[in-house]
Amino acid sequence: MNKKINYTITFCLFLVAVFNGIAQSTIKQKPIIQTKYTADPAPMVHNDTVFLYTSHDEDDAKGFKMIDWLLYTSTDMVNWTEHGVVASLKDFSWVKPDNGAWAIQCIERNGKFYLYAPMHGQGIGVLVSDSPYGPFKDPLGKRLIEDNHLWNDIDPSPFIDDDGQAYLYWGNPDVYYVKLNKDMISTSGEIVKEPTKPKNYQEGPWMYKRKGHYYMSYASTCCPEGIGYAMSNSPTGPWEYKGMVVEASEKTRGNHPGIIDYKGKSYVFGHSYDLLKRETTTFYERRSVDMDEIIYNPDGTIQTLPYWSVDGPKAVGTINPFKRVEGETMAWSEGVKSDATTEKGVFVTKIDNNDYIEVQAVDFNKGAKRFQVSAASIKGGKIEIRLDTKEGELLGVCDIKSTGGLGTWKEFNSKIKKIKGVHNVVFVFKGGGASLFNLDWWMFK
Repeated sequence: MNKKINYTITFCLFLVAVFNGIAQSTIKQKPIIQTKYTADPAPMVHNDTVFLYTSHDEDDAKGFKMIDWLLYTSTDMVNWTEHGVVASLKDFSWVKPDNGAWAIQCIERNGKFYLYAPMHGQGIGVLVSDSPYGPFKDPLGKRLIEDNHLWNDIDPSPFIDDDGQAYLYWGNPDVYYVKLNKDMISTSGEIVKEPTKPKNYQEGPWMYKRKGHYYMSYASTCCPEGIGYAMSNSPTGPWEYKGMVVEASEKTRGNHPGIIDYKGKSYVFGHSYDLLKRETTTFYERRSVDMDEIIYNPDGTIQTLPYWSVDGPKAVGTINPFKRVEGETMAWSEGVKSDATTEKGVFVTKIDNNDYIEVQAVDFNKGAKRFQVSAASIKGGKIEIRLDTKEGELLGVCDIKSTGGLGTWKEFNSKIKKIKGVHNVVFVFKGGGASLFNLDWWMFK
């Protein structure tokens, strides 16, 4: 039997056993994105904002069903704003667009943004944009990487060294790298199969440099997979295994790292099945991105996390509620989904009775007295505005009247108790039946 097929069967059997062995009620971790299934996180810091590019497991996926990539942003590391589909398989004319949109990564150079994308079994391509939000376009019309092992060409990770030389790393079950030219869309020299593949390397390399040390983080061990890392004095190795960033355990299953520094702190991103396991004990390939703060030791090594924490990191910024805040900006939600149209962009939908959205670190400064929201509704409903928790102090209730349809938007206002200072705000939705209304944006006055 083919080694890769045998590995896949073993891994799937393991996942089924894990799902059957863990009760739904024991899942306490909170993935940072809840309105869609996301995986393979690729964070990028640009202009004081974290841009988080992810792959996307479809809601009805049983196995891997992935046709596009999503973008989220944050300036506080607790609230994430969805920007919808940033690119898809359809952006590559040479690709069959039905499946295989695996782990991407974006990097900026000279004012342009380069998105390296693997189409599983079809190779690695590159898209280019003048903005981190896109639109991204294919400048080549063909694969960037040409070799004889297309099925191994996944999880590309671009890196630009201090001397300006750029590299691209990728691969499963081996690590490959090649030099990128200054244009970032062509290569120089031979593709190198890394001879000192780090210990327990599986896939998903994440290459970066910090305080003079070169790091390669990756999905480590199998099965289950945690996140391991190795260090080197050179971008081309040799690599010395240093340990685990996130420990492998019966909870971790598959994984994919993304590591950044932001506002004086360091963070690791990965993914899990914890959101799915809140909903069902049946295993499907529907993953969710997680994130936690990490600590470096004085020698550059990383302190190991046993798993993703329940509460996640603390806010490193605040939300200004006196400016329009998109409804799809949230730290946590339950029940709701997101959708998008050309006219409105991304909005919150599938709002049922008792669903809610939590927004953290909202700075009311010297005080707010009124609440305003843009919504669209057939039957109408109510928004309870609560302080700090879902069961917290009730600040006010905003009545959402019928607007004549879920695509017809109107603004609604309500008085609230005067509130000052920094708080979490929870919007609890009330009404009879399902799909009460759609939510576009909100603000306080």
